[in-house]
Amino acid sequence: MNESSEVDTSRPHSARMYDYILGGKDWFPVDKEAGEQVKKIFPHVVTQARANRDYMHRAVRHVVREFGVRQFLDIGTGIPTAPNLHQVAQEVAPESRVVYADHDPLVLEYASALMQSTPEGRTAYVQADVRRDSVLDSHEAREVLDLDRPVALSLLALLHFVPDEHGPQEIIRSMLDRLAPGSFLLLSHATADFDDEGHLERVKKVYDESGTPVQLRTKAETEVFFEGLEMIDPGLVPAHRWRPDGPSTISDAESCIWAGVARMP
Repeated sequence: MNESSEVDTSRPHSARMYDYILGGKDWFPVDKEAGEQVKKIFPHVVTQARANRDYMHRAVRHVVREFGVRQFLDIGTGIPTAPNLHQVAQEVAPESRVVYADHDPLVLEYASALMQSTPEGRTAYVQADVRRDSVLDSHEAREVLDLDRPVALSLLALLHFVPDEHGPQEIIRSMLDRLAPGSFLLLSHATADFDDEGHLERVKKVYDESGTPVQLRTKAETEVFFEGLEMIDPGLVPAHRWRPDGPSTISDAESCIWAGVARMP
């Protein structure tokens, strides 16, 4: 399941670009250059990235507090950005268990930051590509997660990097089919639904040319990923509108990302 540990610094990478956009330090000049291109085309990209992170915090806290979820599988983890998912979950329930998975060799270098668990809980990291590998079959996942109990599957800002040719709906379904009733899907996805100026299509071109194909999806196309699940109120909405902690000054056009949480019956 492990991939090459060699980090390619000759081309920009989506995880490192995301880290740069969020103000992190784990990027190379080529990532900064591409990130600046994106910021020039779509100045709201920093707001978009932060709206996605804030949604993750709220969604994780909600399923922990309201539904008693204590296990998470976070795929497409990316470079650690504090607070990480396990820190959010374990702040509410210290016994929470989290398995992170990503295919980027650079993320592996920072896996120790993802595994600083509370004594009561557990965390683990799996280097795997969701398009090819069965994360749930990994030794690390089997050691940490009890698949007979509910698990929250987290796919945040990931599936727009999985074009239809890779069968994203089938990938989600195959994972959910192995999870216990009462499990959850936490998902966010970039969209051009609110982008009247066509900025995101130009952003997509930057990623495509860097070797990371992007597929923006409409609300209807994103809703397909939740088929057969029970949507949690308020349903599939722009990320900043998913159970906000207070009034938001972000517009839908600045967010440009759908977000939702659903429960397996």
